[in-house]
Amino acid sequence: MHSRENEAIFNLQNKIMSDVRTKGDQSTTRAMNRRLILNLLRREGAKSRAEIAAATGLSPAAVTFVVSDLIEEGLLIEGQSVAGAQGRRPIPVAIDYAGGVALGFKLMAGSVECVVTDLETTPLASLRLPLPAHDPDTIAEALAAAAPKLVALANRPAARLAGIGIAMPGVIDNQRAVCIRSNRYGWDNVPLGDLVASRIGVPVWLEDDTNAYAIAQQLFGLGRHYKTMGVLAIGVGVACSLVLDGKLYRGAHGAAGKFGHFPHMEGGRPCECGKRGCLMSYFSEPAMLQTWHERSGRPETDGRAEMVAAIAAGDKAAHSVMREAGETLGRHLAGLMNVIDPEVIVVGGEAVAYGDALFGPLRATLERFAFRQAPPVLLDWEDDSWARGAAALVTQKLFDFETTAGNA
Repeated sequence: MHSRENEAIFNLQNKIMSDVRTKGDQSTTRAMNRRLILNLLRREGAKSRAEIAAATGLSPAAVTFVVSDLIEEGLLIEGQSVAGAQGRRPIPVAIDYAGGVALGFKLMAGSVECVVTDLETTPLASLRLPLPAHDPDTIAEALAAAAPKLVALANRPAARLAGIGIAMPGVIDNQRAVCIRSNRYGWDNVPLGDLVASRIGVPVWLEDDTNAYAIAQQLFGLGRHYKTMGVLAIGVGVACSLVLDGKLYRGAHGAAGKFGHFPHMEGGRPCECGKRGCLMSYFSEPAMLQTWHERSGRPETDGRAEMVAAIAAGDKAAHSVMREAGETLGRHLAGLMNVIDPEVIVVGGEAVAYGDALFGPLRATLERFAFRQAPPVLLDWEDDSWARGAAALVTQKLFDFETTAGNA
């Protein structure tokens, strides 16, 4: 590790925010008040203490107490008082998004997307690094080696390092930052959060990749103004995370959202989960490309770019694959949406590139099978949303004081 990188991360580690977890001696009321005020400022921007009291229904004394606490912790900053016709206006307070940085790592099959963001998940710098192997220690070492490089690239020596978020496919115990099961990596009960935290010396949070993406959409993305939504991901896999009444739903064992493992064809194509005929075996992006190769005779080297070009050129096989995928996913999605009644569905992943060829049939089928009016389907075209989702795990700690991290 280079001395300049060592110095950068050392300086940032010395500025780590005061423990933002709900402290053991904090009452539930205090924790709720902190979350209430932070989420208000996240949604609506800077407000005076009086405006916060009016908007939240908290007493002025309670607001003053919590705001002072948050300023001392470095989470809030005071703005400038502005003079007006009625005299000087009250001093506004706002979330100090620029005062901290977060590292996000999105683990994929053969590589890891790395990003450093401010606390609003605005990217400051990014890297993509190869993963030489999938064993836990190799991955922990790779992430630890990437951290000081990202910190140096951020070029914000005065900012504090708030923590690290890791997003990966699998069943995750978010409370303990443990991967319970990853079919893609062949892991069982791997404490990845602690493995990385022990090497870096900052808090580390771990989450299923689609759940992390949903958190980013909920905090600062297309789902920012919605309390109940489905977040559909179509890429290497297929998944649908659920945000219910403003809270990510993980299920009893952390396995909620495994939409891609709905049964599609009994005895069909093998799935990475060990079963056959799962939805993702036919309608993940690699599976759709496989079907296109089979129907068109195109070489297996033809990928997304060639498929997009074929769709634009009116290729019948490409359009049949898209139509079948859209209709099948739309029908299954309608059943799920009829259960949760979301305000909106946000869609991300590599398959967004197929646009209306895929999502036209999906929307039409969703409309056809919806119990009442189908929710709008919003496509996320941002390239960096997934790595930002990992970094959003850190930011979420500022607004949701219920999870715990791997211990530094």
